[in-house]
Amino acid sequence: MPDNYISISAEKGNINVSEEVIAIIAGAAISETEGVAGLSNTVGSEIYDFIGRKSVTKGIKVIFDNNSIIIEATIMVHFGVTIATIAEKVQSAVAAAIEEMTGIAPVVNVRVAGISFDK
Repeated sequence: MPDNYISISAEKGNINVSEEVIAIIAGAAISETEGVAGLSNTVGSEIYDFIGRKSVTKGIKVIFDNNSIIIEATIMVHFGVTIATIAEKVQSAVAAAIEEMTGIAPVVNVRVAGISFDK
C-alpha cells in the first residue's frame, strides 16, 4: 500500500494514520468474526506471496476520501453459513474496530469471493 494517511484533528495538532494501519485493524476484526474462513487474495498479496513475504492486509483495500474511510474487504466464508449474515457481521466488526481506534466511522463494503469446505 502506498503511504497514504488520513488526518485526525486533535487538541495539540493533527494525528496522521496510514492506510496500512487501518487495513491491519480491519483484518484483525475480520479474523475474529465467526463464519469467516479468511481473507481472499488480491493481486498485491499474490505478489507478496510469490516473493515470500506475508501480507497482513491481504484482501483489504483502504480508500481515504474527503476525511472519510472506505474499506473494501474480500473474504471467504465457511460452507453452510448464511452469507448475508456473515457479511453484515464483518461490516459491524470492522466499523466498530476502526471507529473505536480512530474516532471515524468508516463505510465497509464486503465481497464474498469464495467458500471454504472443511476437510
